[in-house]
Amino acid sequence: MLDATTRSGGTATASPPASASELAVAVPAADLAVPAPSGFAARCTRVLLSPWSRLSLLFALLAGAASAVLLFEPQRLLADGWPPQLGGAAAALVFAAAYGLCTVAFVPRPLLNLAAGALFGSQLGTGAAIAGTVIGAGIAFTLGRVLGQDALRPLLRGRWLKAADGQLSRHGFRSMLAARLFPGVPFWAANYCASVSRMGYVPFLLATALGSTPNTAAYVVAGARASTPTSPAFLIAMACIALPALAGAVVAWRKRHVLRGH
Repeated sequence: MLDATTRSGGTATASPPASASELAVAVPAADLAVPAPSGFAARCTRVLLSPWSRLSLLFALLAGAASAVLLFEPQRLLADGWPPQLGGAAAALVFAAAYGLCTVAFVPRPLLNLAAGALFGSQLGTGAAIAGTVIGAGIAFTLGRVLGQDALRPLLRGRWLKAADGQLSRHGFRSMLAARLFPGVPFWAANYCASVSRMGYVPFLLATALGSTPNTAAYVVAGARASTPTSPAFLIAMACIALPALAGAVVAWRKRHVLRGH
């Protein structure tokens, strides 16, 4: 092909041949992308992994755990049916694992703490009960964080819910420590509220371990000395159970205007 100078009488020059890239037809970037799978299996996967499906799974697991507790009463097994051949540190570890699973299934912790004292005495029973408390709190926190947080966080629109979420998200360790120290907030409720907030694992577990120790130890000592209800140790333990409950009620009554103000 001749260029314009050839047609006007000038010196003929040949245009360089076009490169292969110039001759190629431009393909839009969107056409180069790998299409997302849209088959039946992909749709089922998206539905199963959706926030509301995971929340439904969490409710199903908790309902099954609560039903198992009502049918089999594992707290009685811990207190009355413990294998006599299992003792010492190994028994305390097994008890701590069972304790944690029972708390996830809504078994009241005071019953488990009394059982720990009756089975292992004050010292070993306190260690087993605190370990079980941390295990149970960690399991519940993980379940709530993985299965419930994505679905429940958009629902935090009420004044009280926003206030509780903000307190746990900004001051997680301090708030959880206070919730564990002063009875009044159910153990399971504190676990799942913390899991829906933006509180981290380490502050949650550390506050749970530290804050649960006084009340747990008091119940364990009461369980260990239940056969002598007039002994000083039993009476002191009962006082340590009653006084924090009274203090928690007073603090909650005086701080009620803080939540109303948010």
